[in-house]
Amino acid sequence: MDHTLKRVIQESVPGKQVTLAHVIANPEKDILTSIGVNKTNVSLGIMTITPPEATAIVSDIASKAGLVDIEFIDRFSGSLVFSGNISGVESSLEAGKNFLHDSLGFKVPKITKS
Repeated sequence: MDHTLKRVIQESVPGKQVTLAHVIANPEKDILTSIGVNKTNVSLGIMTITPPEATAIVSDIASKAGLVDIEFIDRFSGSLVFSGNISGVESSLEAGKNFLHDSLGFKVPKITKS
C-alpha cells in the first residue's frame, strides 16, 4: 500500500476568463442527487469563472436569458450550476458567456455539451 502524502495545490490566475462552459443534457439521476439538485428531466449548465465574483453577474444574466433555476453559486471558487430544459440552459450559458466577452472583455471558451 502506498502511504505517500499527496498534495493538491490550487491557485487562482489573475485575469478575466471563463474556464468552463458546459451543458449536461439529461444527466443521470445520481448525478443530480450528488450535486444537490432534487429534480428529474432537467439539463445542467456549468460554468467556472475568474474572477469568481463574476458568477453573480452571470447568474443574473442566465436567469433572465432562459427559464433556468440557479442551483449553486460560489463567489469564492467561481462555480455556477443552473438547471432547466435544454434550450433554456443553452440560451442562458450563451447569454452569460457573450456578456462576459462582449461587455467585460473576458476570454471565453466555446460551449461544450455531453
